[in-house]
Amino acid sequence: MRFEPTAEQRDYAGSLDRLLAAVDVPRVARAWAAGDRAPGLALWERLLEQGLGALALEATPVEVCVGFEALGRHGVPGPWVESAAYLPVLLGRELDGPGSVAVLPHVPRALDADVATTLLVVDGDQARTATAGASHASVDPARHLYDVVVGDPVTVAGSPSEAFDLAVLAASAQLLGLGEALLDASVVHVKQRRQFGREIGSYQAVKHRLADVRIGLDFARPLLQGAALGEVPVSAAKVACGDAAYAAARAALQVHGAIGYTRELDLGRRILAVRALVGAWGTPAHHRAALLEHLSARAGAR
Repeated sequence: MRFEPTAEQRDYAGSLDRLLAAVDVPRVARAWAAGDRAPGLALWERLLEQGLGALALEATPVEVCVGFEALGRHGVPGPWVESAAYLPVLLGRELDGPGSVAVLPHVPRALDADVATTLLVVDGDQARTATAGASHASVDPARHLYDVVVGDPVTVAGSPSEAFDLAVLAASAQLLGLGEALLDASVVHVKQRRQFGREIGSYQAVKHRLADVRIGLDFARPLLQGAALGEVPVSAAKVACGDAAYAAARAALQVHGAIGYTRELDLGRRILAVRALVGAWGTPAHHRAALLEHLSARAGAR
């Protein structure tokens, strides 16, 4: 299978990149992590104007991937998977503000529930309203996790399983975008950092490490695209994109050295975002098991 984005999809990706490049997203993310949501909500409104909140209902999963890869590449904080992928499919409508959800057992706590204008808890095929309970820290400081207090039943318009699959796909696209950004930052750094009179990027060991990251991302992208087209299970995309982004994070930290840990450098925030998102919307173990079940069923059918 060969996938080529359409001109409209390329234009949409370009428009999102231009918007986000013109915004100081690292400043927005640091403020979000510190509890100042105003800059993030202002950016939220601008992204809604770009149609990001309507993609799940008015476009195809391919466009959803385009949008969420841009969110990941630029490190935009907030409950976007919940608000622009899961809940629109579940409720059959676009949200007019941030929303969040706990989806048992895979998403036991709601992300950024304190700013959610729509907050639900879903268990199987049953959905209920919810209110935010106790807050919990995440490995990613920009992710604020909340227990949920269950309320009244809610009638849903869509399939919870289809909503979950689209959320997994969106999270996979975010991971791929994060991985691409980490690789780009690493390449820039190794071309500038000098040791023993030469750029560290000139050493074969560094070249090989970053080449492995490039290969991993390039192998993950077709699985993401295949999942968006319905050709492969979304679990395959989540595993591949998670592994590729995690490898990019490890390589980025290695080539940057101790500076990668500093708060002044945006790299550390992206590394922590990868670590948190790898386990979000189903753990790697869950998705590997789901993929094994799918492959075993296909083999049995033959």
